[in-house]
Amino acid sequence: MKRQISPWAWVPSLYFAEGIPYVAVMTISLIMYKRMGLSNTDITLYTSWLYLPWVIKPFWSPFVDIVKSKRWWILTMQLLVGAAFGGVAFTIPTSWWLQGSLCFFWLMAFSSATHDIAADGFYMLGLDAHRQALFVGIRSTFYRIATIFGQGLLVMLAGNLEVLTRNVRYSWSLMFYFMAGLFIALWLWHGWVLPRPREDAERKTQGVRMLFDELEATVVSFFRKPQVVAGLCFMLFYRMPEGLLAKVSALFLIDAAHKGGLELSPAEYGLVQGTVGIVGLTLGGILGGVAASRDGLKRWLWPMVCAITLPDAVYVYLSYALPQSLLVINVCVFVEQFGYGFGFTAYMLYLIYYSQGKHKTSHYALCTALMALSMMVPGLFAGALQEWVGYRAFFIIVMASCAMTFVVSAFLSIDPEFGKKAGRGTSDGGVK
Repeated sequence: MKRQISPWAWVPSLYFAEGIPYVAVMTISLIMYKRMGLSNTDITLYTSWLYLPWVIKPFWSPFVDIVKSKRWWILTMQLLVGAAFGGVAFTIPTSWWLQGSLCFFWLMAFSSATHDIAADGFYMLGLDAHRQALFVGIRSTFYRIATIFGQGLLVMLAGNLEVLTRNVRYSWSLMFYFMAGLFIALWLWHGWVLPRPREDAERKTQGVRMLFDELEATVVSFFRKPQVVAGLCFMLFYRMPEGLLAKVSALFLIDAAHKGGLELSPAEYGLVQGTVGIVGLTLGGILGGVAASRDGLKRWLWPMVCAITLPDAVYVYLSYALPQSLLVINVCVFVEQFGYGFGFTAYMLYLIYYSQGKHKTSHYALCTALMALSMMVPGLFAGALQEWVGYRAFFIIVMASCAMTFVVSAFLSIDPEFGKKAGRGTSDGGVK
């Protein structure tokens, strides 16, 4: 008799597992390297390159569809992520900690991006249409829980271990060993509870040549869209201020006071950015979705453009005021993240709008690749720019770059009816 498995047994844990390595690669690595004495220039350069697996993800996603089952890919990638966590933990106390940890973070990034592909595909195969709609909010919620757990609680754990052990490297190593154990447990759990859909076991038979032909047709049709220039500029430059700000703002919060930072401890950072900030981001995203579904994207485009840019001014204020009050810092970060969450809704909805028509799934994947690229490129030199001009001037430059967001938004042509009376979701995996 076939074992019946409730989606509650695997959907929440699957998307929790999807969120953790992304947060580890994109955020926890920043704090760890800062605590270990790496310069802002090196931190932003090295960690921004870790976006690359999500940039090129659409070009290897077809192979995940035809080689093995998605269930196999999920379990294999979770095992590799667990091994990567263990590898980072092992290398931190060594003399070659930078090269070793970056190597394992690269393994984690590629495994995580591949896991995203397989998990999102498996979600559609493992559930019927009704349950897909029912659990879309659940998967999003547990992805956010993973973000809070990683960016908040894990950073707090490492900070508290620093106090107990008085050894920065040993503390972060212990935290990553804990994560390795957690992911091995998730791997064992999913090996038991993931269903085996018949569609997942049926392998497609098209050859590599046909695969490349389909990929070529998808890419060519993507660049033949009616508003391709305006669309590409929007995808690449709408988030330019955030691309500059994202990594440096985290470093600013924990940097020493004599360097112009707020000198938060890892535990305080976990509360400010990993908890309060994530709550603001989530609430802003929810409100943005409700507004767009009621009146359409076109109606809310400019309020969302203002929301994603103007709150960046809080970092200009923080860099001048350097407040000691944790409450003031929390309020500022909440405002900035709430605005970002609200304004980011316009970006994600436009990706859906641009992807409409034939090959819409593949076109959306290419859009998300450009989204990752838009964060990767500014991040490569953000740290060097900050160290050259200082935090105050850097945040003023970020505010000036907001003009680009307004410029690229002005050239968009959007159907006034798009987004109205339709619950439109986005993939929770990949780049946020």
